[in-house]
Parts: sequence; structure tokens; C-alpha cells
Amino acid sequence: MKRTAIRLADGRELIYFDERDDAVRDQPDRRELPSLPPASQLRYDPLTEEWVAVAVHRQTRTFLPPPDECPLDPSVGDRLTEIPAPDYDVVVFENRFPSLSGHVVDAPGEVTPFTPLRPGVGRCEVVCFTSDHNASFASLSPTRVRTVLDALADRTVALGELPGVEQVFCFENRGVEIGVTLHHPHGQIYAYPFVTPRTRSMLAAARRYAERTLGGNLYADVLAAERAAGERVVASNAHWTAYVPAAARWPFEVHVAPHRPVPDIPALDDAERDAFAPLYLDVLRRFDALFDMPMPYIAAWHQAPVRIDRDLGHLHLQLFSIRRAKDKLKYLAGSESGMGVFINDIAPERAAEMLRSA
Repeated sequence: MKRTAIRLADGRELIYFDERDDAVRDQPDRRELPSLPPASQLRYDPLTEEWVAVAVHRQTRTFLPPPDECPLDPSVGDRLTEIPAPDYDVVVFENRFPSLSGHVVDAPGEVTPFTPLRPGVGRCEVVCFTSDHNASFASLSPTRVRTVLDALADRTVALGELPGVEQVFCFENRGVEIGVTLHHPHGQIYAYPFVTPRTRSMLAAARRYAERTLGGNLYADVLAAERAAGERVVASNAHWTAYVPAAARWPFEVHVAPHRPVPDIPALDDAERDAFAPLYLDVLRRFDALFDMPMPYIAAWHQAPVRIDRDLGHLHLQLFSIRRAKDKLKYLAGSESGMGVFINDIAPERAAEMLRSA
């Protein structure tokens, strides 16, 4: 893989990850762009002990443009996009409308004595999986998936070294039902200046389990139990298992986990990286085959924090959809949105059976 970094017209970084060593990436960004927006504002909620980002500049971000105006396509002729090159394999660049960034203007302060605020320091990046606007992740080749995984590993290391970054989150949103604003197949990476609430909760559970079992790894033991039971396993190979969690929150939810406990994507070895692609592509194609239509989903990589509790983490990819039937979506209603208590309409065992048969 060849890595080439350039700067866009407004100073943002863009990195080409090419599968050919002879790729030349010397095309300049010929656009005239406005100055970068200031960093968002983080406000602390004392009632939940969580940070909330207020990013007012994101109201003006690009929203479902027509295909001939997609900003993630390659630049061809006078049609100039976020990617200056006329073609590409995998590209990562700083988001033009970031929730978190290093462009700090405001100093820390407070709204009330109970609600301190600070700049939304961090970084948000866009990951373009292919130059083909009409493709999907499921249509990628295993070689391309490996390139994407290597790019995510590269960015996880680089972002984790930025001052103030505590957690790196790689994910893909697919489908207008999920809320995507661009149809081009792409993912995102968030570098947070704190450990996220979901991760804090999982680490706390892992810590309590390790104390009770004198060093046991909670996720590794749960994975072993699922592999032994087999009832909710969708697919597996020598290095990975894809299974529906016994307490799945979503109608169709699958965890894709390496058998070897590792904290993050960079820790995967070559064999594990190569083995991920065929298994994950198989699971994605099963998702699309369930109702014979593109499945909206979120694919979320759970990685250990950058600086703390890395021994408690176990890397895994959580893939889930809000579609519960061909003509029905699961909406987060009162119990889920108000109280955080999920109610699943499909038994995890049934979901696994449907995915195995798809």
C-alpha cells in the first residue's frame, strides 16, 4: 500500500491509500474554499456525566446532493470535488464540517456552575472506500477491504497521537433511513477528547469482571461462550466469528470479533486482517439478501481508549440495522430514547437463523 498525503485548498489534510506503488498523486486542489470553521463547543451534562457537542456550523453541511454533484467523487475536468485526483482507491481526509477539530477559538468557560464548557478539540475524518459512486462496501473486493482496514489502522495510530485525543472511533453509516447525507460509499473516523459513554460503561463492566475472576477478559469469555453455543453464530473462520449477541438491542445486530483479544485495529496481524474481509463481506451480503434490498446499517468499530484500560478492551465490529421487516423500521421511541431501555421485536436466535439462511 502506498500512502500519499496532500493539503486541500483550505489547509485540510487528505491522504491517498493506493494499492499500486506507482500511483502518482500530484493533482492540486483548484477550488476556492472558505476558511475553516472554529471548533465546536463541548458542554458537560452533570446529570449524566457526559459531554455534548454543540457544532452549529454543521447546519450548513452538504445534504443528499444529486449524483452529479457528489463531493466524494473524483475530480474530472471542471467538476471539482473533495478529492483532486481523477481516480482513487481509498482516500481519507479531514471533514469540511467537523463535529470536533483542532481549530480552537474559544477558551474554556461555563454556562452555569454545573455546566462547564470547553472547545471541541479532536478530529473528524471521512473515509472513501472507492471512487465508484454506485458501489457499496458489500461490493468491494477482499483486497480493497484489506486496504480500508490498513487505512483505519493508520489513522487510529495517527489520531491517537494527537494532543488531547482519548478515543478513536471508526464507523460507517449506510442508507437514508440511518440518516446519511451522502450516498457515495464512505465511512467516518472521530477522534474524541474523552472516552465515550458507551465505552466507559463497557470498560466498567469488564473491570468488575476482571476483579471477580482474577484477570478474566469479559468480552473474550462472552465470545467463547457464543462460539460454544453456536445457536447465534452467523459465520466464522480461523480468526473471526460473526454472531448475534444474546441480548441484541437491534432487530438485526451482529458482532464480528477476532478470536485473539486485541485492543484495536492496529494490533491485528496480517493473517487476521486478511481473514476479516471474506467473513465481513459474507455477513454484509446476507444483510442485503434478508429482504432482497439494500439494508440500512451502522458498522461501528469498538476500540480500546488511547491511554487507559487498554487491557480491558477486545476489538470488535458491531453491525446493526434499524430494519425489522421489508416494510418496517425500528424507531427509537419512548423507552429507548427516554430511558435507554431497548425492546427488540426479533429474538436474537431467530435473527441469527434468518441471516444464516439468507
